[in-house]
Amino acid sequence: MDYQKLVIKKNPRVLYKETPEAKYWKRFKSPILIKEYGSVSSIYFSPVAPHDFAVSSSARVQIYSSKTHQAKKTISRFKDIAYSGSFRQDGKLIVAGDGTGLVQMFDVNSRAILRTFRAHTMPVHVTRFSIDKAHVLSASDDQTVRLWDIPSETSIHVFDEHEDYVRAGVVSDENPNLILTGSYDQTVKLFDTRTNASVMTMQHGAPVESLLIYPGGSAVVSAGGPTIKVWDLLSGGRCIHAISNHQKTITSMTFNSSGSRLLTGSLDHHVKIHNVQDYKVVHSFKYPAPVMSVALSPDDSHLVAGMANGLLSVRQRQYKSDEKASQKKDRDYIRTGTYRYFMHGQSSVADAADFTVERRRKAKLAKYDKHLKSHEYHNALDAVLEPGKRQAPLVTAMLQELIHRQVLVSSLSGRDDVSLEPLVTFLIRHINAPAYTNLLVDVSEVLLDIYGPVLGQSPLIDDLLRKLSRKVNAEIGLQKDLIQAMAALDMLFSKSTTSASTDKLKPQ
Repeated sequence: MDYQKLVIKKNPRVLYKETPEAKYWKRFKSPILIKEYGSVSSIYFSPVAPHDFAVSSSARVQIYSSKTHQAKKTISRFKDIAYSGSFRQDGKLIVAGDGTGLVQMFDVNSRAILRTFRAHTMPVHVTRFSIDKAHVLSASDDQTVRLWDIPSETSIHVFDEHEDYVRAGVVSDENPNLILTGSYDQTVKLFDTRTNASVMTMQHGAPVESLLIYPGGSAVVSAGGPTIKVWDLLSGGRCIHAISNHQKTITSMTFNSSGSRLLTGSLDHHVKIHNVQDYKVVHSFKYPAPVMSVALSPDDSHLVAGMANGLLSVRQRQYKSDEKASQKKDRDYIRTGTYRYFMHGQSSVADAADFTVERRRKAKLAKYDKHLKSHEYHNALDAVLEPGKRQAPLVTAMLQELIHRQVLVSSLSGRDDVSLEPLVTFLIRHINAPAYTNLLVDVSEVLLDIYGPVLGQSPLIDDLLRKLSRKVNAEIGLQKDLIQAMAALDMLFSKSTTSASTDKLKPQ
């Protein structure tokens, strides 16, 4: 029998299939490493093209070119470590804090100090421009959050509800009245400048290092420890997701341009990309040192990470031909239910050739109309006779309507002297007005028919009826005098006409 060779079992060969997501992020190739003088605490991209980025490290803020990846401007007018250098929405100004508590605003081109905000007593780790471009947010280790007015250099709002260092903060892009802050007291607070107090508090469970507000403003993300948490503001700050995909503290977060991917940087040397639909990690980058800050350019072309050892890593992705147009369309889209959606078109003026669609608003019923609609005629008449609303056209219109509905008698019956007083007072004042005389005389007759048998029981009503009688008698006397005057005038006119005719007939 021939020898049988040992049969080596061959397992099925696993073919590695690269996902489109992995292919996309792997296009961020050729990382460029730049050595800074200290730990890179903040990276912020300019919102306007070509999207240069500001790097805060040591006692300076450097502005790097997104094309050459070289420092094109250096702002070094700080007395201590610089923090949180960030651009204004138009890319013309930069605001930054430092270790002494100063907040300074610089012109990007000249690097000149335009404004200095003095009030914080400890290092300021957060500075941001408000979406309205007229205010600056700052948060400090002195446990306060301040909103500054740029023209006057004054602090217009101070929030001091945190009990430890405040290391994260952001102003809502959808509503500039809302400010979100995170502190080492493990809380996330939502402040409203209209109430000058916090309107919502969320417990993260660890010192909060970074915060983001989702596009649309209905949800926020907080990072503290190795965990990120997603909070639903519309349901009162309920935690809807808690994810721990890092081994150490998460120090920085950012969204991609469409808000569909969340990037997190951590002390475990990794930057991880999460799909916001299920918060699963779709890709990750490993760095040689703990990551202190991470930023993605508004056009998704540059990924920049700053590390604790002073290294700055810049990765660039090559564009496809139609990608820029698609991204611009996504950014310009205004989502329904947001502050931008509510405010858009407020200042628009129709051109002469435009066709304006009339907007029909649901008519709001007045109090008396509601009573008429419910067939409460007694209350409807009282409503138009209330002090301040006793206008002659309104009251007479109501009386005419009651007559038309044949309910005038029932509306006037069953009243005491207090409820009768406004109606009789109205009759006294307007019964001699030519426009209302016929109607008010009829109403007066109905009123006397109803309450004639009980006259003498109320001194108030008796006195008012006497005034009404005198007013009517005076008007009758005036009418008689006018009739006599008209008769005399008619006689004079007739006599003068006859004399003129006689003169014409006399022979010349």
